[in-house]
Formats: sequence, C-alpha cells, structure tokens
Amino acid sequence: MFKWLLLIAGASLFYLWFKGKKQTKLDQQNTTKANADKASKVAEPEVMVQCQYCKVHLPKSDAITHDGRFYCCQEHFNELDEQGWIGFANWRASPNQDVRPENLQPDLVVIHHISLPPGDFRNQRSSQHIVDFFQNKLDPKGHPYFVEIADQKVSSHFLITRSGELVQFVATHNKAWHAGISSFLGREKCNDFSIGIELEGDGDTPFEEAQYQTLTKLVEKLVEAYPNVQFSGHSDIAPGRKTDPGIYFDWKKFQKETVVSPEKLPFGLISR
Repeated sequence: MFKWLLLIAGASLFYLWFKGKKQTKLDQQNTTKANADKASKVAEPEVMVQCQYCKVHLPKSDAITHDGRFYCCQEHFNELDEQGWIGFANWRASPNQDVRPENLQPDLVVIHHISLPPGDFRNQRSSQHIVDFFQNKLDPKGHPYFVEIADQKVSSHFLITRSGELVQFVATHNKAWHAGISSFLGREKCNDFSIGIELEGDGDTPFEEAQYQTLTKLVEKLVEAYPNVQFSGHSDIAPGRKTDPGIYFDWKKFQKETVVSPEKLPFGLISR
C-alpha cells in the first residue's frame, strides 16, 4: 500500500513539474511575441500626408480627409486655394473648359438650375447624371432625353445638389462653358469673366435649405477671392433664352444670408 502511495505522489510531482515547465515556455513565447509586436510598431513610422492647401506635411491620423485629399486644419479645408479649387467640394474635373482671356479675373457669378432628366431631381441618381454630363460621360441609353444632349459639351464651375453637397468641375481661374450666348450690362461672352453655379432643381420647385446654406458658404469664399464680383441669374444675361434659376430662387434670402451688398445685385431682389 505504501508503495502505491509513493508511486502516486511521484506521478503527481512529475505532472506538476511538467505543467510548470510548459507554462514557463508559453510565458516566454508570449513575452517574445509581445516584444516583437512592440518592436514592429516602433519600426513602422506613421504615414505622413500633405495638406492640399498649404502643402505642410503632417501625420495622416491628424489630417482632415475629404475626397481623397488631406487638410491640416478646418480653416484650410474651407478655403479656395491658389489654383482656384475649394477644399470642401468634391472635385470632378470637366474637360469642357479653357483659359480666360489674359489678365481677366471673374467679376460675375451666374446662378443656374439643372435637373437630369428634367424634373427628375428627386431621384438620387439625378446628381450623378449631372456629373456625368459635365464630364462627357452621360450614357445616351439612360433616358430618352439624354439622346438629345449627350453630344453637348458644357460645364459649370460648381454644382450644389439637393442635399447641399458641393461639386466642383472647373477651377475658378479657368473658363467654364455655362452661360452660352449672353450679355451682362453690355458685356458679351459672359463665360470669359463669370463663375457658374448650378443648383439642382427646376423652375417649378423651391430649392432646399441645405442648398442655400452651401451657396452662402461658397459665395463667402468667392467674395473673399474676387471682391468686385456681382451676381445674376442665367435669365438675366440670356433673357428670352433662359429662365433659370427661376421664380423659386429667393433672391432676398440669398442677399440676406450672404450679406452681399444690394449694389452687387444689379437685377434686383425680385424673384424672376
């Protein structure tokens, strides 16, 4: 009996020794792995990016990221840069543009409306149709109306969608093809000296509050860059040919929210 007790005690001691040795090995492995992970993290430097506006380099984790671009601060994100692109817009460059006449800066903003197909702006796909149109990518098979316009080459500097999203197609330094045959206070070829802003909508429906908010924010930056800029509707510079932005664009609201001087609105504040 005593012999069996010694055998059982020996087996128990061996089991405890073996278990302890195995645990020690696991602890060593875990320590080695933890040290390796720590060394790996130290060895991998943080990704650096460049502010689109001021070109300063900063850690990616500290940057404001928008549309694949990076900004070092909110102020720079909201600015119109030296190339004529605004930070908080989605950039979708249009091939339908060219340079302005030499030494000519924009001094007119023309407000339009657009919906593709006409009246279909409530469809979420409508905004993308406009982007495709300005980039010459509109599929003629997408709607019967698209067959009529698919070959047209037009663009605007900006589009403000129903949700208030801002899309930019052309740098403000360059000429977009938005005004067509036009005349502003006796000056023809308005594309040469104007900036075009398209509001998604039609002439039969009020615009959204979100659109006015984005328009106000955009106009603030345009006025900073071009202090002499004036404002008109497309119908003001192409009467009889165009009706946009239409009677539902609230010029009084626009003037109040942008704090633009009434003198900068030569066609008045009456909706038309």
